[in-house]
Amino acid sequence: MATKKGQETMQEKGQDLPLERPDEPDGRAALFVPTASIKEDVLTAVRLGAAIVGFGNHDRTLTIYYESNRFSEPTLVKWEQKARKAFERLFDNLPTTSKMTAKMDHFEQVGYISNKGITIRRMEKLRGWLEQSDALETAPETEVITWAPPPPPKKIVADD
Repeated sequence: MATKKGQETMQEKGQDLPLERPDEPDGRAALFVPTASIKEDVLTAVRLGAAIVGFGNHDRTLTIYYESNRFSEPTLVKWEQKARKAFERLFDNLPTTSKMTAKMDHFEQVGYISNKGITIRRMEKLRGWLEQSDALETAPETEVITWAPPPPPKKIVADD
């Protein structure tokens, strides 16, 4: 197992699979798409077109968080917006029903996500998942998506 910036990873299909929750500001999680061997009940829970983020566990399972925008929120139309929402839930360890532990062979890693953005290493696999989901129009346009930094805090000026 390799270590990168204090984060344990496992070599999986030529990529480093993060093996712990990204709880440091520069921590990262993996981006996944379902494989052909996914079980129907798992696919039904995740939903077509979902963004899936997560990390590997030491028992060779994955902990995944997913976002499919089932309530049609206008801020979650694009795939990368869904991925960011799922990552924020994972990073903050928020309670959610959109989380599960799954077998590694049900998902394959297509890239990484962090507080700074997304890096897609296997765009053809992601596009294939979104095309199968009839959601290709939500696909990212580039392989690297950088989040805008948050605005600086507003200064409070007291009235004299």
